[in-house]
Order: sequence, then structure tokens, then C-alpha cells
Amino acid sequence: MYIQHFNCISPQHNVLNNDLDLLNDASEKKMQANEPVYESIPPGVLRRMGKAIRMGVGAALPICKAPALLNGILIGTANGGMEDCIKFLNQMVQYEEGLLAPGNFVQSTNNAIAGQLGLLTENKKYNITHVSRGLAFENALTDAMMQLKENPAGCYLLGGVDELSTYNYNIEKLAGAYKEEVVSIKNLYTTDSPGCIAGEGAAMFVVNNDAANAIAKVEAVTTLHSNNLNEVKDKLKIFIEENLCDDDKIDLFLSGENGDNRDLKYYTACESLLNSNTTVGRFKHLCGEYPTASAFALWLCCILLQKQNIPHHIIKKKTTEKKLKNVLLYNNYKGYQHGFMLIKSCR
Repeated sequence: MYIQHFNCISPQHNVLNNDLDLLNDASEKKMQANEPVYESIPPGVLRRMGKAIRMGVGAALPICKAPALLNGILIGTANGGMEDCIKFLNQMVQYEEGLLAPGNFVQSTNNAIAGQLGLLTENKKYNITHVSRGLAFENALTDAMMQLKENPAGCYLLGGVDELSTYNYNIEKLAGAYKEEVVSIKNLYTTDSPGCIAGEGAAMFVVNNDAANAIAKVEAVTTLHSNNLNEVKDKLKIFIEENLCDDDKIDLFLSGENGDNRDLKYYTACESLLNSNTTVGRFKHLCGEYPTASAFALWLCCILLQKQNIPHHIIKKKTTEKKLKNVLLYNNYKGYQHGFMLIKSCR
């Protein structure tokens, strides 16, 4: 599966800045998305949109050059429009389950992002939303690969979106997901404590089977539900053996390490399988932690493969400089959902 176009709305203006001081830091333990001016969305429609829909549609429309040619829209999101969902539930209490305005309910459902994209692009073809928490984007990506296997001439819009609302932040905070202390992105990976920094974002891709002019190729993807360290390690070992020939090497291992010392063991175990000449990088100081952060990571892979330049702040372990050809992406959500992707350069 080849990536032809890609776009992202994230907390950062420019991820290629080498200077950490030029990157946007967390504010009040959160990394909020840096939303652009949504020129491609009609103002009347934009006014009614919740944040997740706004980001998803706003990231997708600029890369939909020929929406009529799209054979489907596939979105991964764990929470959808959580903010609007809570607003609607509060209205039910406030008006004692009487007559309610349906706007917040319509905007809150997980499939509203894909639905709005279908409406705005007048696309009546395959339209689906995957909602499997930390593997929502990986499952959407797997679905896209299956669609392209059945329809080799097809072209699909693929994306991952999640918003950071006050409500889901508070719930996750009570569950111990986020750090108690204030942490800067400069020392995120050196703090030996449980929890991470909350984040949000939207990343979109136009994918097909055409290698011409493609930026990158998603060679393979696999997932695992387990908190067993050996199972995770074995899964990665088999994944590498099945998808890389002997002459091919992993140039960059992009890790979803997030500063949570409870999950560090999984990343350390996976890194132990790598060749000594494999560069190791991290990305969650750029976007924070959220269920579909792997979509941001795939977007970042496309940028790195296109520019052939890895900023210093991404690198955990530096090796000799070489051309980036193969990137192995590993993301772990809450210690039990694991996703692996192999991305190859097309240039």
C-alpha cells in the first residue's frame, strides 16, 4: 500500500526543528493541537463541528485533490467527539430527558468524522470507522490494505483522529494515565515516574497501489493484545523475519515511548532485537499520548523519509548516517495494545 498524500494537525508547527526550544511544549500537562484556519470547510458547517470532526475534516480536505476518485473513507478513532457527547448527556439531565437539540449528539458519535467527510466530498462509497481504542488506526490501516487487495485500482482516504477534552482527560487522570508532576518535553523521557503527557491530533493519508510518485510504502502491519513481555518480543521477531529479507536492514526504529516507566520494559525489550546499526527514535514529545498517536507517527515517518533528515530531539540512539529506507514503527497503548508497522521509502 502506497501513500500518495499526507497531512496532519498536531501540537507542533514544524517537527523538523532541531532546537527543542522552538517546539511547542505541554501546557497544564496537556499537548493541545495547533489548529489552522479551516479555509476548506464552509463557515456554517464549521460552526457546528466539534473539535475531533473539525480536526479530522480539516486535515483531510486539503489532500483530497479528486474526491470523486476515492473508493472509500476509513477512519480510526477511540473517543470520537467526546466533548459533544458529554454536552448531550448533560442536556438530558438538565432538561429531564425532554425535547433535546440533536446537534451535540450528531457531532459526538465516533463515525461523525467519516460521515462528514463523505458528505462534504459527496462520496457515497465505502465509509467506515474503527473504534478499537489504542489499535483503532492500525485496524483502519489493515482494512485499507484489505480493500486494496480486493480492489487493486482503488484509492482510499485513511486517517486517525482523537481529541483531548476536559472530560476524558479527567477520567484518564483519575485512572492514573497521566503524570502527577509538571513535565516539560525536554525531560519527558528522563523522568522515572508513572504516567505520560496527554495529547491529541489528526493525521490523514491518501493511499493506493500505485508506486509512481508515492512518498512511502506501508509494507506490513500487525497488532497484538497482551501484557506478556515475551509475547510482544516474539511478535516483533516474527514480524521482522516475515517482512524483511536478509539483505534488508531496519534503518530507523521509531518508538512510541511516552515517559511512563510502567511501559518502558516493552520498548526496551523490542530495542534489544535490533541490529547495532539501527537508529532508535521517539515521537511522543511532539504529540503527547492518545489512542491514535500511531497515525501521527506514520505521518512523521513520511516526513522523515521524504526529507531524509532526523531532527536531534527525535533520536534516542544515534548510529552512522545513512539513507533512510526502512522504518519500523512500534506503538504501545496502556501496556496491552501493541501495533507494529514497517514503512519503506519510495524515493
